[in-house]
Amino acid sequence: MFRAEELPPVNFHWALVWENRGLLAKGLQVSIEVSLVALISSVFLGLLFAVARMSSFKPASMFAIAYVNIFRGIPALVSVIWVYFGWALLFGHNFTVFQAGVIALTLLYSAFFSEIFRAALQAIPKGQREAGLALGMSRIRVFTSLILPQGTKIATPNIGSMYIGMVKDTSTFAIIGLVEVVRVTQNLNAVSFQPFVLYSAAAVLYVCIAFAVDLIFRGIENNLQYPPTGRISRFLTKGRNRKVAELIAKFS
Repeated sequence: MFRAEELPPVNFHWALVWENRGLLAKGLQVSIEVSLVALISSVFLGLLFAVARMSSFKPASMFAIAYVNIFRGIPALVSVIWVYFGWALLFGHNFTVFQAGVIALTLLYSAFFSEIFRAALQAIPKGQREAGLALGMSRIRVFTSLILPQGTKIATPNIGSMYIGMVKDTSTFAIIGLVEVVRVTQNLNAVSFQPFVLYSAAAVLYVCIAFAVDLIFRGIENNLQYPPTGRISRFLTKGRNRKVAELIAKFS
């Protein structure tokens, strides 16, 4: 065994990161693609389960409660193994690693999104529902025109935070062979034996994605405000505001 003063020097070859930037970027692209598809499907399912849980129809409400409590307690690693290997044995259908990753993330995060939407929808005062019904609007119209837009604005920051978690959870899918950031890092480390360098680069990539996602969802949140303060909303409403100003000047 080496004594402390006899330990061989450690050389960190940081140039490996730049030399393999294409492989790392490809792995990051795969992570984003899987998480984006899963985000869309899990937000849709989460909203459905939130509505089901809030409904007075007991079977739908009980099913939604059971679903949320079950899948909130399952780790991503267990979920993807169950989908990739278990479903193949049960149903005789083999999923690709991409499909298994999307399904696993959707099952897990739709449960979390269900609770996010439920809290957001219940935060809307009941008086708004009653006012809409009093004006002759149908329940569906009240929900889609009054309640859902406001609930979406409330839920947006939490959806952004959960999406960062979705991107990070794709790292566990390396176990089924998904060639994302961690899998690429493992492959490179098996050849170069530079774990500190390569895993540090992977960590930096995930941190950069977290900052980018936070920036994007802050922009979405600003555009959902009333009056909107985001650049997209200002661009879309510039022409309309100009026409209104011209009409006011014409008749004043």
